[in-house]
Formats: sequence, structure tokens, C-alpha cells
Amino acid sequence: MAKGYNANQQRLADISALGKQLAKRAGFRCEWCASKDDLRPWDQHPGQEITEATLALLCQRCRALADGTPADPNELHTLRNALWSDIPAIAEGVATVLVRSRQPWVREAIEESLLDEAIKTRLLAEL
Repeated sequence: MAKGYNANQQRLADISALGKQLAKRAGFRCEWCASKDDLRPWDQHPGQEITEATLALLCQRCRALADGTPADPNELHTLRNALWSDIPAIAEGVATVLVRSRQPWVREAIEESLLDEAIKTRLLAEL
């Protein structure tokens, strides 16, 4: 158990070390919705190596959405712009949330995005 705990603590320390870089990159705003409230790093792939590309600076609400909390369909439109990011944790992360919503406009938004074609295909197969 201590080994897992220590590995988790090291991962959190590694994420924290990138915190300032994330905040600067994000302009001190949520990278999904532009909120300034309760910003913290979100780890897109917790089981993989940590890089700036796999982390996004998100507000509390967007972290909850990323973790699977259902969203009000009206608030999802504010996330659409994040699909245009070239940072995977931003674009792919928000695309995953949008796909989960099953809103009719999501297919077109993902098709128009800058996401890699293989990722688009995988995500659109879930709709």
C-alpha cells in the first residue's frame, strides 16, 4: 500500500511542479470555459506519463464534467471553443464531455474541430 501511496504522492508533486506553466499557458483561466474560479490542474490520462499536453487547468465545474458529472445542455455550448485547442488535454477532454452529452450539435462541432482524425473517428463512433 505504501508503494501506491508514494507513487501517487510523487505524481501529485509532478503535476504541481507544472502548475505555474499551466497557469501562464491558460492566462489564469479555465482552459475549457474561461472561468477564473477554483482553478486546478486536471490530469487527462492518470495512468500515463505527465506532460503539459496531458494536463489542463480547469475550474471546479469543468473538473466535475471531466469526471462524469452530467451537464446542463445549455452550459455545454460554452465549452465548444475548447475544441480548437492544439493541446490534447483541452480539445480531447472537452470533446469527451460533449460526446457524453449526446447533444445533436456535438457531431458537427467535433467534425469541424482540429482534433486528429483517428480521435474524431473514435469519439464520433460513441454518438
